[in-house]
Amino acid sequence: MAEELLIATGNKEEKYQQLLPQIKALLEGEKNLIANLANIAAALKQQFDFLWVGFYLIEDNELVLGPFQGPIACTRIQKGKGVCGTCWEKNEPIIVPDVEAFPGHIACSSQSKSEIVLPLYQKNKIIGVLDVDSDLYNSFDATDAKFLRDIIALLD
Repeated sequence: MAEELLIATGNKEEKYQQLLPQIKALLEGEKNLIANLANIAAALKQQFDFLWVGFYLIEDNELVLGPFQGPIACTRIQKGKGVCGTCWEKNEPIIVPDVEAFPGHIACSSQSKSEIVLPLYQKNKIIGVLDVDSDLYNSFDATDAKFLRDIIALLD
């Protein structure tokens, strides 16, 4: 297991490229899902200083708040509601440049301006979502989607 996170410099892609092997090392040998989700959230928050990074896990047909870093958050989200519930329902990543323009957006934090949410899988079954919020508009793009997908794939 890695003892500390080395904060990368450079453009977004370079930061992800340097972070990915560190997260892989962090997860190596640890089988507990909650521990691994917590360390992924912490590593992403520390590297990129996003407003909020966390996971929602499917429990009793709703998303329930899991490990996260950032301000307090919504505890439960229904399927098809908000960005997280829509990601779960559609089973595909969603990038939102301006959360106020997203129909049915759930405002867990008024500081959130843009968001990316990706499905989280184990053994090819969706078990939750990774949710990342920024306090800036247009923070997320295809680079984030690619590398965040690569990071959470380390869990499968």
